[in-house]
Amino acid sequence: EGLSTPESVLYDAETDTYLVSSINGSPLAKDNNGYISELSPDGKVVAAKLIEGGQKGVTLNAPKGLTISQGVLYVADLDTVRLFDRKTGTAKGEVKVAGATFVNDVFAAADGKVYVTDSGLKAGKEGFEPSGTDGVYVIEPGKKPKLKTLLKSKDLNRPNGILATADTLYVVSYGANELHALDLTGKKKGDVVKLPKGGLDGIVLVGDTFFISSWEGKSVSSGKAAGPFTEVFTGLESPADIGFDSKRSRLLVPHFMGTTVAAWDVK
Repeated sequence: EGLSTPESVLYDAETDTYLVSSINGSPLAKDNNGYISELSPDGKVVAAKLIEGGQKGVTLNAPKGLTISQGVLYVADLDTVRLFDRKTGTAKGEVKVAGATFVNDVFAAADGKVYVTDSGLKAGKEGFEPSGTDGVYVIEPGKKPKLKTLLKSKDLNRPNGILATADTLYVVSYGANELHALDLTGKKKGDVVKLPKGGLDGIVLVGDTFFISSWEGKSVSSGKAAGPFTEVFTGLESPADIGFDSKRSRLLVPHFMGTTVAAWDVK
């Protein structure tokens, strides 16, 4: 209970809890009413609004992707990545993504760098329409975090979920059924891999197997980096930015339109 347009679920292994971003309204509105909830693995609400827009000096409009790097929680929010102290929820600054229209996902690599996608979306007459700002960025942490552009290209087809390994960035397309591989400087690697359905959102890696959510397929597909991918969980309404509970081998699925979070066993 207490979720409103949940977009992303992140497992925090240190606290053994789940963090959930609630947009609480339009995904494009600068209404400062978004919030982050904390849940226990058995589904109980630890903190309904651990971090809340409009309270205690916090700005949080339409929070989407979440990641933790060096004790700091990074939150994707329209044209900005917002930083919070993971333990206290205190605001710790922000990183503006100049020219971005729909900052969507963030991922902390092992070295502390945080990778960011801009899905290149804006409000249109019939919902979302492309803005042409599709891009991938990296934030180097520090007292004054620095943002660097890695790639801006419409070929990314509205990049959404992002994941970094030791030498590769994997990005999925909301505007297509594509998995893109880039090197850590943003250069394309290999061929684009096609998934069964498009509208791709979240991506997690379990061992050498990827799990990727699809709005079009109402599903989660799994496969290796080079493919092929197969739908393994189906009948999922609006599956957004999925997470993974590494302690329990659970896939965590936020249902964007359904105000719920579900857990699926992947053992």
